[in-house]
Amino acid sequence: MNDYLRGSFPQVLAAISVSMGSMAVGFTAGWTSPALESMKEENSTLTITSEQESWVGSLMPLSALVGSVIGGYLVDAIGRKMLICSCGPPFIVAYVLMGAATNVWMLYVGRSLAGLCVGFLTLTLPVYLGETIQAEIRGTLGLLPTTLGNGGILMCFLAGAYVNWSTLAYIGTAIPAVFLVLMIFVPETPRWYISKEREADAYRSLCWLRGTNADVDSELEEIMLNHEMSASQSSSVKELFTKQYFKPFAIAMLLMSFQQLSGINAVIFYSVSIFNSAGTTLDSNLCSVIIGVVNLLSTFLATALIDRLGRKILLYISDVLIVISLISLAVFFYFKQYAETNESWKLTMDNISWIPLVNLILYVLGFSLGWGPIPWLFMGEALPAKIRGPAASIVTAFNWACTFAITKLFPGMLELFGETGVFALFACIMILGTIFSVLMVPETKGLSLEEIESIMMGRKQHNTMNRKMSEVSGIMMS
Repeated sequence: MNDYLRGSFPQVLAAISVSMGSMAVGFTAGWTSPALESMKEENSTLTITSEQESWVGSLMPLSALVGSVIGGYLVDAIGRKMLICSCGPPFIVAYVLMGAATNVWMLYVGRSLAGLCVGFLTLTLPVYLGETIQAEIRGTLGLLPTTLGNGGILMCFLAGAYVNWSTLAYIGTAIPAVFLVLMIFVPETPRWYISKEREADAYRSLCWLRGTNADVDSELEEIMLNHEMSASQSSSVKELFTKQYFKPFAIAMLLMSFQQLSGINAVIFYSVSIFNSAGTTLDSNLCSVIIGVVNLLSTFLATALIDRLGRKILLYISDVLIVISLISLAVFFYFKQYAETNESWKLTMDNISWIPLVNLILYVLGFSLGWGPIPWLFMGEALPAKIRGPAASIVTAFNWACTFAITKLFPGMLELFGETGVFALFACIMILGTIFSVLMVPETKGLSLEEIESIMMGRKQHNTMNRKMSEVSGIMMS
């Protein structure tokens, strides 16, 4: 146990430090739900239209799309750590703008600036963790961004139940300030140093991450060998669509597609509105807080299980829970609409108005176990080193494009199809996601990045490290 603690503590510290950035992302994603409801109150200093509300919600993912595209160049040019650190000051400025907003355009600018940072972070965090955490604990620590991101959402929902939209924005400035300070103490990734031919820096980075007394020579040798093999090949965006790279790239893209088309961001962004629409007798802000608590706790559960059960099993469990909850929501809203024209059903529906809360708890539980964290974890694990920067950029941009589309179109979809049609559509999409996860998604539990890359690209593996027992942390594998 002492060897374990000594070997893994620096990696835990690094994972927590970078994952604080994800808490800022979560707070930003959750801000619209309580803030937009707060602006509808009579004493609000700022009132906006429903169309402006949709832009306040959707400008963040739209700007994140732009940030992920720009970040694709910056993550390789200036490094993973530097790009993460550069998000701190703009994030703080964004929340100050939102808190001090006297018109909707200040909100637009603040949300756009925050979204740019969100795009940088969601691109870079999985890459950083994938390149610094060793295989035996990469699944567990790789879920920390999701865990702390959900913690950010919960923090926002809790604070939003007691303060107005402006004070909530000012509270948001604290999180990027904390992660900026923490990032000072962690190193750049050894793989980025190797890509810049800085072997001495890579060695020092590995020593910091694995412990000063660890033997990192074999791991460094494997990283250098993999880089040499990748460097001998040409590299361009067109390479993503060649036979050797297309499989991991396509799987990453489809994972992100199903993640967003499950409707998760519509649920998070508009959770208060959904509960109001359901006519629940419970306080809608309290319901959102409950959803936030479940979201956070279920991510802790996923963290405990992912390196034991593996990625695919969690995806299967996630699929089943999401599909059941979405179908149940669709059925509930169908009968609620029917009750509006049938008095005998109205009392019945009032008595079971708690069902949406139960179903959304089930939905969030399922999402946080699998489809929430695993697409991001896969992106950091399975994209080959040669194309990791541009591929991760495109995958992240695609994710945020889907988020923007769902967030912007969700209010209109509700008007056009009703709650029943929208939740039924999401359920059908996730049934396809179930089939995809069974047939196409590979298991990466316990494999190093170099081993995963060799499998994905059909290369012969170079066994330079003993994976049954880590030489650098002393973690025994069963």
